[in-house]
Amino acid sequence: MACLIGGILYAIVSVVFGDWLSQALDGMLDFLSLEGHPWLQPTSIVGGITMFGGAGLLLERYTAFGAAAVTFVALFIAIIAGAGVFFLYIRPMEESENSIAFSLQALSGMLGEVLVPIPASGYGEVMVKVGAGFTNQIAASFEGVDIAGGKRVVIVEVKDSTLYVSEVNLD
Repeated sequence: MACLIGGILYAIVSVVFGDWLSQALDGMLDFLSLEGHPWLQPTSIVGGITMFGGAGLLLERYTAFGAAAVTFVALFIAIIAGAGVFFLYIRPMEESENSIAFSLQALSGMLGEVLVPIPASGYGEVMVKVGAGFTNQIAASFEGVDIAGGKRVVIVEVKDSTLYVSEVNLD
């Protein structure tokens, strides 16, 4: 019963108050993250402990097994459940993280769209798709010609935080 209740309380506290508590304590509980082996995630460990408690209660109440058999079977179920949580939830979520960070230098060669017209000897603005989002950047004409708004451009060069672009005609 203690494993079941403790696991449920841990889940509620970590979901509802986890970020707030970590921020309030200024990271004092970061040692609980168990850095090292990837399968030593608190979510899978506590999930297994919770399943151990729940399976033990159900097996004790609804089977004729003795205490040793209930403990062994509940432990087996807990290991399977913890592994299931890790392989079906934690591991896929770790691999699906996306970063919105990008480098201006990495934009060379990418396509964009002119938002603010670019005069021959001045600056405008282009929108470029980066990852799952878009970024607006200051741009100048690489060839020194006017580029109207709404035109497709390719980023030729990045210099001094300015994208130098040329119009692209894909007709």
